[in-house]
Amino acid sequence: MRIERFDWDGRDARALATRIRELQPALGEVTDPVRVIVAAIRAEGHSALVEIEGRFAEGDAEPDAIRQSDEAITSARAGLDRGLIEAMELAAANVRAVAEAQLADARRVELDQGQTVDLREVAVSSAGVYAPGGAAAYPSTVLMGCIPAKVAGVDRVVVATPPPVSDVTLAAASIAEADEVYAMGGAQAVAALALGTEQIAPVDVVAGPGNRYVQEAKRQLAGEVGIDGIAGPSELMVIAGDTANADWMGLDLCAQAEHGSDGLLVAAAVESVILDAIRASVEGTAAKRGVADEAVLALVAVPETEAGVTLANAIAPEHLEILTEDAELLAGRVTTAGCIFVGERSATAFGDYAAGSNHVLPTGGAGRFQGPLGPGAFRRRIATVEITQGAARELAPAVATLARAEGFSLHAESAEARTKD
Repeated sequence: MRIERFDWDGRDARALATRIRELQPALGEVTDPVRVIVAAIRAEGHSALVEIEGRFAEGDAEPDAIRQSDEAITSARAGLDRGLIEAMELAAANVRAVAEAQLADARRVELDQGQTVDLREVAVSSAGVYAPGGAAAYPSTVLMGCIPAKVAGVDRVVVATPPPVSDVTLAAASIAEADEVYAMGGAQAVAALALGTEQIAPVDVVAGPGNRYVQEAKRQLAGEVGIDGIAGPSELMVIAGDTANADWMGLDLCAQAEHGSDGLLVAAAVESVILDAIRASVEGTAAKRGVADEAVLALVAVPETEAGVTLANAIAPEHLEILTEDAELLAGRVTTAGCIFVGERSATAFGDYAAGSNHVLPTGGAGRFQGPLGPGAFRRRIATVEITQGAARELAPAVATLARAEGFSLHAESAEARTKD
């Protein structure tokens, strides 16, 4: 693991945040390859999907093998260890409870001029959830993606995951009440979900994490399909107090490096002895467990723990652990992290699997304008406006004035016509 040390005086947090983010390895330019894949799916549909999948899958991809059968999904639980099923069911129940708490009630606003504006949310009709797979299975991502969509009220929830699709992934899809599962991955999977093929109906929203090809495909297709955001390599920042357990922090930092070496790892503390202990713990764990060889860890000496929060707000990390005696107070001052874990017992791993919060979180600093995946990603707000004659008479002068200032005289006349008996 490559470790960089920063002694920070507490000034210009944004500049330091930029320097720390620059430690991450470049993801590589994939715009053109993804554009070619999207164009092929757009032009040739399912045949292109099958051909592209065949380049990456083991053996030849078959057109009829991409959609997983309903029987395979419903029977997958039977062949799995009961403890694994119970763990997924517990995680699903917690994710569902937190998702349900995020649903917004309909609201009516009555304005002074007499008009009313009703605000309500409705679900999109279909959603695609991308779950990484292939060499490894990620049932947790299936739960994190499908359950908020179902709670949102989406009728058709589709899972796309690279082949071979494991029974544990199928079982998670069953527990999460997914309607369809397709063995397809990469940019071609996102394109198939967004554009549709002869055998796959298009969806309204594509959500979920994935590699740079998946995220670039989401970016290129945004507008033709809704997306939840761009979820890149995993990130963890730790703010450590004087009594924080360095061994636990070392485990947490190395655990996030299990996702790959291209993430962001940061530890901030006032005391140098704490930073030294974190470094020793990370190096020992990484060497013993054979992880994070290429990962980068930034160790930041801060003048006070509050400055650590200022730096966190500038970095906007995906995960933020606050392990200080006043952790609860400091957490209230955090405004940009994807998910905050308060206190020494609150390891990020709980949020990754079963705490109930969602592990599809903003990365790359997107926490400044984006939050965790939730039902809101699968719902859209509708406003219903009712203007009475009295309200029309009150509003028309202002509407007409503004419309004529913009050169739209018919807009003005349209409003003024409603004032007449």
